[in-house]
Amino acid sequence: MKRIWTTLTAALVLMACENKDPQDPTAGVNTTSSGEDSEGDSETTTTQPSDPPATSDPPATTGETETETSGDTGDTTCNFLGCETTGGTGIAPECDNWTQDCPDGQKCSAYADDGGTSWNNLKCVPVEENGGAPGDPCTVEGNGVSGVDSCGKGTMCWNVDPDTGQGTCVGLCTGSPDATNCADPQTTCVIANEGVLNLCLPSCDPLLQNCMGNDLCLPNPDDEGFVCVLDASGETGVAFDPCEYANACDKGLVCQDPGFATECDPAALGCCLPYCDITEPDCPGAGQECIQWYDPGTSPPGLENLGLCGIPMG
Repeated sequence: MKRIWTTLTAALVLMACENKDPQDPTAGVNTTSSGEDSEGDSETTTTQPSDPPATSDPPATTGETETETSGDTGDTTCNFLGCETTGGTGIAPECDNWTQDCPDGQKCSAYADDGGTSWNNLKCVPVEENGGAPGDPCTVEGNGVSGVDSCGKGTMCWNVDPDTGQGTCVGLCTGSPDATNCADPQTTCVIANEGVLNLCLPSCDPLLQNCMGNDLCLPNPDDEGFVCVLDASGETGVAFDPCEYANACDKGLVCQDPGFATECDPAALGCCLPYCDITEPDCPGAGQECIQWYDPGTSPPGLENLGLCGIPMG
């Protein structure tokens, strides 16, 4: 089976994640669009590579991303958005982001109810009559996790630049958490932050890293395959750097259990490690091998050769 880290952070929010599994590389993703101001932290689950050999338990994480992953290499409780707890203030959600049951002229929108940078609740907000459709540019009011933006009903402003307040509208998943659907077949439903986020994000190939701009290709925690998530690595995120979110590593790398490389800090929550092609393995760490992401016969079409550079743990 695949393994994943499942956290997204405010730009998708999660702050600290615990990763262990090569299959759970997306655990703990900090999705704050390019900055902490646009604090749109969302937590998401991500897919993981096939289970590598069992490993020692990963470091405990503080993230409470919605998705929890497990695998031969370890289990994680983070998702795309991150590992930050999203308990919030205890305010009950005002609406349902799947049915969009707000009054006319309003939409059900994810926001941070505690002044933080992670989406942890839902509320009804005014929606513009001719609001943006998926792919359209958008702006937010206040910050990336305010919940108020210029996108139409069934969409939200994503990947918000903290300096300009501008982002891009993405569609919300339709259906239900158990039977998701995205209108665009090139996107995949990502459910994060304990269900507060239900986003249709572009699908991608982790070996090609074929996402637009600087977005990263990370595992989808609640679904097979990989999706494009914003890069929250900043000036860090090179191979063997410590990481707390799935998206805290540079392109081509994923936040995983530090036990997969002697070059990693064993006390860190996670460590940036590269994906690899099992047919042409090229790993930078001492004693590392290209560990197949998926168990034989379980990989989605096109991902049969996907692997993670790591020291086999078994």
